[in-house]
Amino acid sequence: MTKRQYRRYPDEFKQEAIALVNEQGYSVVEAAASLGITDKLLYNWVAKHKKANK
Repeated sequence: MTKRQYRRYPDEFKQEAIALVNEQGYSVVEAAASLGITDKLLYNWVAKHKKANK
């Protein structure tokens, strides 16, 4: 069995992805599809961002 390798994304990439949702009005699903990431991953980033900025 091989161990799963998780991909790491730079903070700048995460911030740009979050900005697509929060500032440019993209849905999470649309933004994730255009960036080639899963919508679950982007939902997590957006939720963490909202929690950190409360």
